[in-house]
Amino acid sequence: MSKKRLAVGLLAHVDAGKTTLTEALLYRAGCLRRLGRVDHRDAFLDNEALERERGITIFSKTARLALPDAEIALLDTPGHVDFAAEAERVLQVLDYAVLVVSAADGVQGHTLTLWRLLARYGVPVFVFVNKMDLPSPGQDALLETLRSRLGEACVDFTSLADPEAGGSADLAGREAAYESLALCEEEAMEELLGAGTLCDGTVRRLVAGRRAFPCYFGSALRLEGIGPLLEGLDRFTRMPAYGPEFAARVYKVSRDRQGARLSWMKVTGGELRVRAMLEGEDKNGRWREKADALRLYSGEKFTLLEAAPAGTVCAVAGLSRSWPGEGLGAAGSAAAPLLRPVMAYELLLPEGCDAHAALEKLGQLEEEDPSLQIAWDPARRQICLQLMGQVQLEVLGRLIRDRFGLAVGFGPGRVLYRETLTGPVVGVGHFEPLRHYAEVQLLIEPGARGSGLQLASRCSEDALDGSWQRQILDALAGKQHRGVLAGAPLTDVKITLLAGRAHLKHTEGGDFRQAACRAVRQGLMQARAAGQCLLLEPWLGFRIELPAAAVGRALLELQRMGGEAGPPEPLPPAAGGEEPLALLAGAAPAAALGEFAGALAAFTGGRGRLSCAPAGSRPCGGEAAGAACADYDPERDADNPADSVFCSHGAGVLVRWDEAPARMHLPVPSPRQPFAQPPPPAAQPGRTRPGSLEEDAELRAIFERTYGAGSAGGRRAAPGALARERALEKAAGAAPAEAGEGKPRAEGLPAGQGHAKAGPGRGQAAATGAASQQPDGQKGRGALAAPDYLLVDGYNIIFAWEELAKLAAAGLDMARGALMDILCNYKGFAGCEVILVFDAYKVAGGAQRVERYHNIRVVYTREAETADMFIERATYELGKRAGRHGRVRVATSDGAEQMIILGHGALRVPARALYAEVQAANGRIDEILRRHQAPLTQTLPLGKMPPPALQGMERKK
Repeated sequence: MSKKRLAVGLLAHVDAGKTTLTEALLYRAGCLRRLGRVDHRDAFLDNEALERERGITIFSKTARLALPDAEIALLDTPGHVDFAAEAERVLQVLDYAVLVVSAADGVQGHTLTLWRLLARYGVPVFVFVNKMDLPSPGQDALLETLRSRLGEACVDFTSLADPEAGGSADLAGREAAYESLALCEEEAMEELLGAGTLCDGTVRRLVAGRRAFPCYFGSALRLEGIGPLLEGLDRFTRMPAYGPEFAARVYKVSRDRQGARLSWMKVTGGELRVRAMLEGEDKNGRWREKADALRLYSGEKFTLLEAAPAGTVCAVAGLSRSWPGEGLGAAGSAAAPLLRPVMAYELLLPEGCDAHAALEKLGQLEEEDPSLQIAWDPARRQICLQLMGQVQLEVLGRLIRDRFGLAVGFGPGRVLYRETLTGPVVGVGHFEPLRHYAEVQLLIEPGARGSGLQLASRCSEDALDGSWQRQILDALAGKQHRGVLAGAPLTDVKITLLAGRAHLKHTEGGDFRQAACRAVRQGLMQARAAGQCLLLEPWLGFRIELPAAAVGRALLELQRMGGEAGPPEPLPPAAGGEEPLALLAGAAPAAALGEFAGALAAFTGGRGRLSCAPAGSRPCGGEAAGAACADYDPERDADNPADSVFCSHGAGVLVRWDEAPARMHLPVPSPRQPFAQPPPPAAQPGRTRPGSLEEDAELRAIFERTYGAGSAGGRRAAPGALARERALEKAAGAAPAEAGEGKPRAEGLPAGQGHAKAGPGRGQAAATGAASQQPDGQKGRGALAAPDYLLVDGYNIIFAWEELAKLAAAGLDMARGALMDILCNYKGFAGCEVILVFDAYKVAGGAQRVERYHNIRVVYTREAETADMFIERATYELGKRAGRHGRVRVATSDGAEQMIILGHGALRVPARALYAEVQAANGRIDEILRRHQAPLTQTLPLGKMPPPALQGMERKK
């Protein structure tokens, strides 16, 4: 049976003895011949000169640990809070973690931060309480502290260890451990009650599921408790299940002593072979590179691999564009890190050094530690970088000097502010210099604290092609948007694409990038004018251990800086001390806490200890906000323009952000009720008469049965709005019959047997006669007692007719308008009720509605409702209403839909047959008009003019 492959990380607060524990584990397992020590500067993994000088771990390292049933990649991580981002990146690839706690110091503030990070990444944890050889409260008291601070699932595993591995033969302790484990899960309790003990498989399941956290006690320096911990890692762990498809996660980028770039990764699926081609994506797009070598490191030494199976942690040479957190193959990329820098510093270059050349060199450091974010600030004309604290600043200066030979300095630190919104706003951007075109509408809304930047789309692909939408979203995701108050990064907002417009010939990908970024900026400028912008400053959570006598002074200082703290908690006195200690926990602005550390050391005589961890951002006000915003003018930020570019007289013209909305080609919605696409032609002013459902009881009943009562919206039209238009007779010069004046004309006649067939003056008389022969209960309702209905699947017909399909390629709204004009003419001739249905299947947030377009009705279905679904219901309802005196016909070429409507008793009309009927009707209309010597182009209302592309359908000259 092959050994299980595991990645196990060691994490701890600074000075908890984590590096010493690593040495002890490697030595006890036979991987080292001699023990190294941090104070002797010969630790196996602290091999960097900076680490040995300072006595701290700065960079994560890997060692190989061989156990009887497991091959473990032991990942040592930095313990200092300034390098916590490095430790967090390692958590992405861990199978298990060992959290080291100092018995003398107990659970520290950074320990709790690491505990929360482990919970966030779902990593099972073993706890090792180190330095038990120093004065401490005792093992039982420490276990209670762990349970109160970390959780009740902390279980003492010392008694479960084999005595040969250094465990005790305490039967009472073993029974207590099993009872504590059984309390973690009901199935484990049943097993304990039945068998009197728990099998190792059950314990492994509890540990892997984070139901239980094994705790061990000892002294790494004296090799006490190391054997039980090694046995626990071998006995109570299990290898995750990996899939057959290749997958890997990059967690670190570094360079060896020869300058070769190494991508450290864990293979999480399949197998990685040397010379394999790997693919990924960075901020510059997709990349495809070959894995030149696979290195299996243990300290500074490595062995070359031909293949790395799943579970292996290795370094890959040959990749130049990979980045920490990137997923390769079937693995997804990691989420944004929780720990982020809160301070920014100016990098002071030596005299005569070129800033751009220095930036190119410093890019290597940013690859290795993405949290640095080294960039050129054009507003301040300086190189800025983001850091976690003063220790990291000193280390970075030394690293730049040793690697690049640059003796750099640093300016005073400043707080990293961020900006967000307090209300929604719609931003618009237009980019139309000569031979370019793009227009974008974005809804920018405030998000939850800590949510960062979220992107979404509510734009239909019928309005803007999906490829253009993806380019817009990629452009928004690839740019760090700056706010308009202090030029700080924008955060905690959701940007939704509402609408966009492209040109068939002149639009390029870069055009939408320009339009989208200008739309974001334009929306932010509107929010600034409306007072909806908010400046955020970072806060830090703190834990202060200090003498009880100094608590009052500390609370006063915290109150002065605007922080908040809970009530003080008593702590046991420090080793060898008699003065009682107290603990203060709370949060305060990061800028104020930077100065507080020195003051704390002064008024406590050096006995106060401060530990901090990021605690999110909060609104910044008062003098701090004013000072932050004083030096920034958003309208002079050339890299983030808010103005739009329009084409005028063959040249691009810049239009100010506040004047641009009035010149947009798409209608600009309200931020409270944004729509996802331009309104169809039936909703444009002057072309529709909304509220037809209120007038037509038959169609309203169908909608209420389809969508539920109260769904038929629209405002009520004026009485008499259903009076039939008589444009055809008037155009032909026919005088209305006196008896039929003002009454509806006959409906329900078959196609080709309406007024045109009756001839001038006869159609109206026929209508009057038909109305007079109706039963008394139906008088006044005209032919609605038994009408003919024609339901038309709009998009199906558009793409089935060649002329309309050509129009749709240029613009779907043009094709919709042309089809509605054609059906208006057809309805006036055939006399049936025409219901044109457009579905909103791909429109997010759409609401159903029915509108009157001249003499036909246009139905827009609700979100996720296809035209087929509405027509299927409508044929059933209309079939009952038409009865045996009328008929229901459906125009579509959808085979499945035709079968369903036949089952409802409706007649099917293929798209080609409807095309022939329209041509025949137009020919008859032309014949009637020629008979009265009235040209079509002079007699039909403008709204019913056939579009130029369809004049061939109207008549053949």
